Amino acid sequence: MSSPAAAPPADPRDLSHLPPALRALAERGEIRRYRKATLLIEEGDRGDSLYLVLSGRVKSYSLGANGREITFGVYGPGEYVGEMSLDGGPRSASVITLDATTCAVVTRHTLRQHIAEQPDFALDLIARVIRRARLATNNARSMALLDVYGRLTQLLDELAVPQADGTRAIEERLTHATIASRVGCSREMVSRLMKDLENGGYVTTSRQRLHLCRPLPARW
Repeated sequence: MSSPAAAPPADPRDLSHLPPALRALAERGEIRRYRKATLLIEEGDRGDSLYLVLSGRVKSYSLGANGREITFGVYGPGEYVGEMSLDGGPRSASVITLDATTCAVVTRHTLRQHIAEQPDFALDLIARVIRRARLATNNARSMALLDVYGRLTQLLDELAVPQADGTRAIEERLTHATIASRVGCSREMVSRLMKDLENGGYVTTSRQRLHLCRPLPARW
């Protein structure tokens, strides 16, 4: 999952928090506000817009034929989604807002103009595509080589931030359903594993934050 480039501004129309290349791109786009749970992009559709997040969060995901969801990433201010539309092909994933969200919406034609005038932005775009491709490769490797417990602990370790008291905390609010969609298993399986970790004294929950009290065991 990518980290936000900066904290969102009080006024989402204020673009001063963005790096210069992204600010110039946002200024070319149309500022739009979306309610929570608004579907911005639907997998399989053909679209020509890139969404640059100014405030809020969006989630990129796919749904299987059985209704099971897999999450590819959660993106906040300074991140963008929909860049794969540059080739004119169908959308490779769906994107939905997780909070009330403001985006600068940029068409493919405008994006190409921006790249022609701001060559440095092309390097940023390529770097992000590479990072997401590498993440997709790592996720595929985890699905193939790790069991559910291994994928669960890998996710928790990636999201955990060291605290002053020696523990680690996950700032993002994670429901068992959310975790299940990220590691590719059922919510019931996640609930069972998390309960075992809590009973073993490895994990606690306080104020809707998950705390890792000590290193998670390699196997369970």
